[in-house]
Amino acid sequence: MNEPAPVESAGPAAPGVAVDVVLPCLDEAAALPRLLARMPPGYRAVVVDNGSTDGSADVARAHGAVVVHEARRGYGAAAHAGLLTATADVVAFCDADGSFDPADLPRVTGPVLAGEADLVLGRRRPTPGSWPPHARIANAVLAAELRRRTGRRVHDLGPMRAARRDALLALGLADRRSGYPLEVFLRAARAGWRIEEVDVRYQPRVGRSKVTGTVRGTVTAVRDMSRLLAAPAPAPGHADGAAS
Repeated sequence: MNEPAPVESAGPAAPGVAVDVVLPCLDEAAALPRLLARMPPGYRAVVVDNGSTDGSADVARAHGAVVVHEARRGYGAAAHAGLLTATADVVAFCDADGSFDPADLPRVTGPVLAGEADLVLGRRRPTPGSWPPHARIANAVLAAELRRRTGRRVHDLGPMRAARRDALLALGLADRRSGYPLEVFLRAARAGWRIEEVDVRYQPRVGRSKVTGTVRGTVTAVRDMSRLLAAPAPAPGHADGAAS
């Protein structure tokens, strides 16, 4: 029988930090300088290096980010390591490849900070060349299935999102691969969270994508998410045996 996942305390938030922004990172040295320079005041970047070989960690550190190293490969492993490192009450997630504008973060975090929503998802509004057709189709199919299953008005399970740190940890998130964002949504919906979407800009990333920019990466993500959809939904606060 699974025990409730512990809610880990990282101590008090750093002075002046309203939101910690978790940035899973694998070889994004070229994108990080501009991305980190555009971080809004009160938003602290937590860059989780997931095995980079291009000096991403050094670049992030030089531009003022908190740097965490996560040896286990996988988006979920990196995202969760950043969540555990965060100290702010509200935590946002964002890709580190330059495809999102940090200036949109206050729009995503605002309803959470104001107590008007528990989870806010950034609905991508793409610019030309930013979203390959195969990835856009896969996302639309997934969103339609989530609307059917949960009754929630969701159109995009994108990488930019925000929620309160302790509430996320209490969900007992277990996936450490591409299914992590889906697991957040499914467990939050099951727990009765107030879930909202807001529009965010989506632009061509810097460099080559490891996931949605390739058919292979998209297939892997679809496989991970299909596994989560096929499994019985566990009660919030129960991990599925994966290490946190």
